[in-house]
Amino acid sequence: MAEIRRNDAVVGRAARADHPTSPLGFADLGVPANLVAALARTGVTSPFPIQSATLPDAMAGRDVLGRGRTGSGKTLAFALPLITRLAASGRVERTREPRALIVAPTRELARQILQVIDPLASAMGLRSVAVYGGVAIGPQVSALRRGVDIVVACPGRLEDHLRSRATSLRRVEVTVLDEADHMADLGFLPAVRRLLDLTPAGGQRLLFSATLDSAVDVLVRRYLSDPVVHGVDDDRASVVEMTHHVLQLSASQRLEVVVDLTSAPGRTLVFTRTKHRARQLARQLVAAGVPAVELHGDLSQSVRTRNLDAFKSGRATTLVATDIAARGLHIDDVELVIHADPPIEHKAYLHRSGRTARAGASGTVVTLATEEQRADVARLGRHAGIKPVVTQHRRDHPILHELAPGERTFVHPAASVPAGRPSGTQAAGTASRERSRGDRGRGARRPARGAVRTRRTGDSRTGR
Repeated sequence: MAEIRRNDAVVGRAARADHPTSPLGFADLGVPANLVAALARTGVTSPFPIQSATLPDAMAGRDVLGRGRTGSGKTLAFALPLITRLAASGRVERTREPRALIVAPTRELARQILQVIDPLASAMGLRSVAVYGGVAIGPQVSALRRGVDIVVACPGRLEDHLRSRATSLRRVEVTVLDEADHMADLGFLPAVRRLLDLTPAGGQRLLFSATLDSAVDVLVRRYLSDPVVHGVDDDRASVVEMTHHVLQLSASQRLEVVVDLTSAPGRTLVFTRTKHRARQLARQLVAAGVPAVELHGDLSQSVRTRNLDAFKSGRATTLVATDIAARGLHIDDVELVIHADPPIEHKAYLHRSGRTARAGASGTVVTLATEEQRADVARLGRHAGIKPVVTQHRRDHPILHELAPGERTFVHPAASVPAGRPSGTQAAGTASRERSRGDRGRGARRPARGAVRTRRTGDSRTGR
């Protein structure tokens, strides 16, 4: 891995020096006019640094190894050259065998990638589809049989389609691995290697990752040919854009503090270590009057999608999630991240915390630490390269309103559930546990419908 890191450091310094202030637009980087216009229609007019760095090489057909944290613009960095290459081939008969493959570690990320590339592909006369577990397989088979140019896939469900011969990878010209380090963390590398072995050896390969560790190096050395390496930031880059706090408290104070912080104006993401804790905490917040939904692997895909959409739209102002939400997902305007359960290692802390302070915005990260967790949380901070503000919490301390300013707002529990969900958090608790192999893995708050109760700023009661 040493050689790649040396190249990465050199190219990364050049990218940081040249691209953030570069006047070059997408057209200057070789993106076709139709795609530039399609980007403009979505409000995207200027490339992010990782796009400026990687597009010239990717558009030229080179294999590319790109490092950038989640939210740095990696999706367009691989989507634009991929679509451009397929469109340049002219009119090609569309079959059930795609010409481009994008592999992602989670269902949510696969769905998000499709939402980005589908309008761009359509603008160039190309058809795209996403295949992942947790949903019925029939519609995916039908979409593949109708003919497709680009497949966005989670490894397990794609292998299901390959075994049933619903599709084949023998015509793939471009293969993309997104969030490669996360796939390694989730144990998907054997499946990823099987998929890559089924693609033509001479095809272009683009690998994007937040970190370039030894597991990613295995893929690079085996499947990429003389890759150009670009790194425009590292996994600690976001820490300068956010403030980090540790609240030292007793276990009995934890719920009271989470209720107080999440009832402030704005969008909050709360992380727990386990699915059970996420479910339990979401129910407790709803019971306390906080519009909250949960996201974890025990939910059916339809509920996961509905809950995530509720959080993005503002119908729910708090998302309680396991680390399934720590990587890959793009959610605007998350001003506060709460580690209700501190993560075990610093990479998870950085990825979780990176859900806020995105695209140049600021954000706040709060870690709750009991007496037994203090040493572990201090170690996390050292390894993550941060120096959090540590506060011993007490009921009359003003710190909570400093971390999450504004009037606390509560709604009647029956009114705090987003539209389309059963009363309370019943849907989350009774959702189907079906999972597919390979994808297990602060603006103004919109009040929910129903009676709303508010608490005066400075009042330390939780309103329960």
